[in-house]
Amino acid sequence: MTTTTSPDAFSTDAWMRRFVQSAQAAKGGLTSLDQEVGDGDFGINLSTGAASTLRRLDADPASRDDPAAPLHAAATAFLDDVGGTSGPLFGLLFQALAVAVADAGAATTPALAAGAGEGLAAIRRVGDAAPGDKTLVDALGPAAEALLTAPADTLPGESLERAADAAWAGVRETARLRARMGRSSYLGSRAEGVPDPGAVGIGMLFTSARAVVEDISTLLD
Repeated sequence: MTTTTSPDAFSTDAWMRRFVQSAQAAKGGLTSLDQEVGDGDFGINLSTGAASTLRRLDADPASRDDPAAPLHAAATAFLDDVGGTSGPLFGLLFQALAVAVADAGAATTPALAAGAGEGLAAIRRVGDAAPGDKTLVDALGPAAEALLTAPADTLPGESLERAADAAWAGVRETARLRARMGRSSYLGSRAEGVPDPGAVGIGMLFTSARAVVEDISTLLD
Protein backbone atom coordinates (compact mmCIF):
# COMPACT_ATOMS: atom_id res chain seq x y z
CA MET A 1 0.00 0.00 0.00
CA THR A 2 1.02 3.63 -0.43
CA THR A 3 0.11 6.78 1.41
CA THR A 4 -1.14 9.25 -1.17
CA THR A 5 -0.81 13.01 -1.15
CA SER A 6 -2.52 15.82 -2.98
CA PRO A 7 -1.06 16.51 -6.45
CA ASP A 8 -1.27 20.22 -5.68
CA ALA A 9 0.96 19.85 -2.61
CA PHE A 10 4.13 19.00 -4.56
CA SER A 11 7.38 20.46 -3.29
CA THR A 12 10.95 19.21 -3.36
CA ASP A 13 11.02 19.28 0.44
CA ALA A 14 7.95 17.06 0.66
CA TRP A 15 9.42 14.83 -2.06
CA MET A 16 12.66 14.29 -0.17
CA ARG A 17 10.81 13.67 3.09
CA ARG A 18 8.61 11.04 1.45
CA PHE A 19 11.72 9.45 -0.04
CA VAL A 20 13.22 9.28 3.44
CA GLN A 21 10.11 7.46 4.66
CA SER A 22 10.19 5.13 1.65
CA ALA A 23 13.86 4.25 2.19
CA GLN A 24 13.27 3.51 5.85
CA ALA A 25 10.18 1.39 5.16
CA ALA A 26 11.92 -0.59 2.40
CA LYS A 27 15.21 -1.15 4.22
CA GLY A 28 14.54 -4.82 4.97
CA GLY A 29 13.16 -5.66 1.54
CA LEU A 30 16.06 -3.96 -0.23
CA THR A 31 18.55 -5.75 1.99
CA SER A 32 16.97 -9.09 1.13
CA LEU A 33 17.15 -8.33 -2.60
CA ASP A 34 20.77 -7.25 -2.36
CA GLN A 35 21.68 -10.36 -0.42
CA GLU A 36 20.56 -12.34 -3.46
CA VAL A 37 22.48 -10.38 -6.10
CA GLY A 38 24.88 -8.01 -4.36
CA ASP A 39 26.79 -7.29 -1.18
CA GLY A 40 23.66 -7.11 0.97
CA ASP A 41 24.26 -3.53 2.07
CA PHE A 42 22.07 -1.53 -0.30
CA GLY A 43 19.09 -1.24 2.05
CA ILE A 44 21.37 -0.06 4.85
CA ASN A 45 23.16 2.43 2.60
CA LEU A 46 19.93 3.91 1.24
CA SER A 47 18.49 4.19 4.74
CA THR A 48 21.69 5.83 5.97
CA GLY A 49 21.54 8.42 3.20
CA ALA A 50 17.87 9.02 3.89
CA ALA A 51 18.49 9.57 7.62
CA SER A 52 21.30 12.00 6.86
CA THR A 53 19.07 13.83 4.39
CA LEU A 54 16.34 14.20 7.01
CA ARG A 55 18.79 15.62 9.54
CA ARG A 56 19.92 18.21 7.03
CA LEU A 57 16.36 19.14 6.10
CA ASP A 58 15.34 19.53 9.74
CA ALA A 59 18.43 21.60 10.51
CA ASP A 60 17.40 24.26 7.99
CA PRO A 61 13.60 24.73 7.90
CA ALA A 62 14.01 27.85 5.75
CA SER A 63 15.23 25.62 2.92
CA ARG A 64 11.62 24.65 2.25
CA ASP A 65 11.26 27.98 0.44
CA ASP A 66 14.12 27.15 -1.93
CA PRO A 67 13.17 24.34 -4.33
CA ALA A 68 16.81 23.41 -4.95
CA ALA A 69 17.86 23.29 -1.28
CA PRO A 70 16.24 19.94 -0.32
CA LEU A 71 17.83 18.33 -3.38
CA HIS A 72 21.21 19.82 -2.43
CA ALA A 73 20.71 18.42 1.08
CA ALA A 74 20.10 14.95 -0.31
CA ALA A 75 23.09 15.25 -2.65
CA THR A 76 25.41 16.21 0.20
CA ALA A 77 24.04 13.46 2.43
CA PHE A 78 24.55 10.71 -0.13
CA LEU A 79 27.91 11.96 -1.38
CA ASP A 80 29.40 12.56 2.06
CA ASP A 81 27.75 10.07 4.39
CA VAL A 82 27.04 6.89 2.42
CA GLY A 83 29.60 4.25 1.57
CA GLY A 84 29.66 1.67 -1.16
CA THR A 85 28.77 2.34 -4.77
CA SER A 86 25.17 3.42 -4.30
CA GLY A 87 25.80 6.53 -2.20
CA PRO A 88 27.87 8.45 -4.74
CA LEU A 89 25.61 7.43 -7.63
CA PHE A 90 22.44 8.62 -5.91
CA GLY A 91 24.36 11.69 -4.78
CA LEU A 92 25.24 12.54 -8.37
CA LEU A 93 21.59 12.29 -9.39
CA PHE A 94 20.43 14.54 -6.56
CA GLN A 95 23.22 16.98 -7.36
CA ALA A 96 22.22 17.21 -11.01
CA LEU A 97 18.56 17.69 -10.09
CA ALA A 98 19.50 20.42 -7.61
CA VAL A 99 21.59 22.31 -10.15
CA ALA A 100 18.88 22.13 -12.82
CA VAL A 101 16.16 23.27 -10.41
CA ALA A 102 18.37 26.10 -9.13
CA ASP A 103 19.07 27.25 -12.68
CA ALA A 104 15.34 27.27 -13.49
CA GLY A 105 14.35 28.82 -10.17
CA ALA A 106 11.61 26.20 -9.76
CA ALA A 107 11.07 22.45 -9.94
CA THR A 108 9.41 22.59 -13.34
CA THR A 109 9.04 19.58 -15.58
CA PRO A 110 11.75 20.85 -18.00
CA ALA A 111 14.11 21.43 -15.06
CA LEU A 112 13.48 17.97 -13.65
CA ALA A 113 14.00 16.48 -17.11
CA ALA A 114 17.30 18.32 -17.49
CA GLY A 115 18.43 17.23 -14.03
CA ALA A 116 17.49 13.60 -14.53
CA GLY A 117 19.25 13.58 -17.89
CA GLU A 118 22.41 15.14 -16.46
CA GLY A 119 22.30 12.77 -13.51
CA LEU A 120 21.98 9.78 -15.81
CA ALA A 121 24.94 10.96 -17.90
CA ALA A 122 27.08 11.49 -14.79
CA ILE A 123 26.20 8.07 -13.39
CA ARG A 124 27.03 6.41 -16.69
CA ARG A 125 30.39 8.18 -16.81
CA VAL A 126 31.33 7.31 -13.24
CA GLY A 127 29.85 3.82 -13.11
CA ASP A 128 30.62 2.87 -16.71
CA ALA A 129 27.18 1.26 -16.93
CA ALA A 130 24.97 1.02 -20.00
CA PRO A 131 21.33 0.09 -20.50
CA GLY A 132 20.93 -3.66 -20.22
CA ASP A 133 23.72 -4.10 -17.67
CA LYS A 134 21.18 -4.74 -14.88
CA THR A 135 21.92 -1.60 -12.85
CA LEU A 136 20.00 1.45 -11.71
CA VAL A 137 20.60 2.89 -15.20
CA ASP A 138 17.89 0.53 -16.45
CA ALA A 139 15.35 2.37 -14.27
CA LEU A 140 16.78 5.89 -14.45
CA GLY A 141 17.05 5.87 -18.24
CA PRO A 142 13.31 5.28 -18.84
CA ALA A 143 12.43 7.73 -16.05
CA ALA A 144 14.58 10.47 -17.59
CA GLU A 145 13.05 9.79 -21.00
CA ALA A 146 9.53 10.05 -19.55
CA LEU A 147 10.37 13.44 -18.07
CA LEU A 148 11.98 14.62 -21.29
CA THR A 149 8.96 13.71 -23.41
CA ALA A 150 6.36 15.15 -21.01
CA PRO A 151 4.83 18.44 -22.20
CA ALA A 152 6.67 21.40 -20.68
CA ASP A 153 3.56 22.63 -18.87
CA THR A 154 2.91 19.30 -17.14
CA LEU A 155 2.68 19.70 -13.38
CA PRO A 156 5.86 18.39 -11.72
CA GLY A 157 3.96 15.82 -9.67
CA GLU A 158 2.32 14.43 -12.79
CA SER A 159 5.55 14.28 -14.79
CA LEU A 160 7.33 12.57 -11.89
CA GLU A 161 4.49 10.08 -11.68
CA ARG A 162 5.05 9.24 -15.35
CA ALA A 163 8.75 8.90 -14.59
CA ALA A 164 7.92 6.53 -11.73
CA ASP A 165 5.82 4.32 -13.99
CA ALA A 166 8.65 4.18 -16.53
CA ALA A 167 11.21 3.48 -13.81
CA TRP A 168 9.24 0.54 -12.41
CA ALA A 169 8.88 -0.92 -15.89
CA GLY A 170 12.67 -0.74 -16.09
CA VAL A 171 12.99 -2.33 -12.65
CA ARG A 172 10.87 -5.29 -13.69
CA GLU A 173 12.95 -5.64 -16.86
CA THR A 174 16.13 -5.96 -14.77
CA ALA A 175 14.73 -9.18 -13.32
CA ARG A 176 14.96 -10.68 -16.82
CA LEU A 177 18.49 -9.47 -17.46
CA ARG A 178 21.82 -11.14 -16.79
CA ALA A 179 24.07 -8.72 -14.92
CA ARG A 180 27.16 -7.38 -16.63
CA MET A 181 28.35 -5.15 -13.78
CA GLY A 182 29.20 -5.59 -10.11
CA ARG A 183 29.05 -8.63 -7.88
CA SER A 184 25.88 -9.97 -9.48
CA SER A 185 27.75 -10.36 -12.78
CA TYR A 186 29.63 -13.26 -11.17
CA LEU A 187 26.40 -15.04 -10.29
CA GLY A 188 25.36 -15.67 -13.88
CA SER A 189 21.93 -17.22 -14.19
CA ARG A 190 21.54 -17.32 -10.39
CA ALA A 191 20.85 -13.55 -10.45
CA GLU A 192 18.13 -13.89 -13.07
CA GLY A 193 14.62 -13.38 -11.80
CA VAL A 194 15.80 -10.88 -9.15
CA PRO A 195 15.39 -7.17 -9.87
CA ASP A 196 18.39 -4.92 -9.39
CA PRO A 197 18.20 -3.26 -5.94
CA GLY A 198 19.64 0.03 -7.20
CA ALA A 199 16.97 0.17 -9.89
CA VAL A 200 14.35 -0.45 -7.20
CA GLY A 201 15.78 2.51 -5.29
CA ILE A 202 15.32 4.71 -8.36
CA GLY A 203 11.72 3.57 -8.71
CA MET A 204 11.15 4.41 -5.05
CA LEU A 205 12.66 7.86 -5.52
CA PHE A 206 10.30 8.84 -8.33
CA THR A 207 7.24 7.27 -6.70
CA SER A 208 8.02 9.28 -3.57
CA ALA A 209 7.25 12.47 -5.47
CA ARG A 210 3.60 11.62 -4.92
CA ALA A 211 3.43 8.84 -2.32
CA VAL A 212 5.38 6.96 0.32
CA VAL A 213 6.41 3.48 -0.79
CA GLU A 214 5.48 1.24 2.11
CA ASP A 215 5.97 -2.16 0.44
CA ILE A 216 8.20 -2.62 -2.59
CA SER A 217 6.74 -6.04 -3.36
CA THR A 218 3.48 -4.43 -4.52
CA LEU A 219 5.40 -2.54 -7.22
CA LEU A 220 7.50 -5.46 -8.48
CA ASP A 221 4.68 -7.63 -9.83
